[in-house]
Amino acid sequence: MKIGTIAAAAAALTLTASPVLAQSNVDRMPAPVEAPAELGGETDGSAIILALLAAAAIIAGIIIAADGDDDDALSR
Repeated sequence: MKIGTIAAAAAALTLTASPVLAQSNVDRMPAPVEAPAELGGETDGSAIILALLAAAAIIAGIIIAADGDDDDALSR
């Protein structure tokens, strides 16, 4: 019976304390930014090479999948 009373008291305490904790106003300043980020990422052209290799791999996969190696039907 004592555990039930302690649990009820703890529940009442958390219900009354949660709105107070939610209203706490903490002033947070953003970190200073030294230089803006570049949206392009890599500027040495390696992104273009990777895009071309990916396109070549996709085209090769389509050609291999569409190859005309149809097997003859087993039942005639």
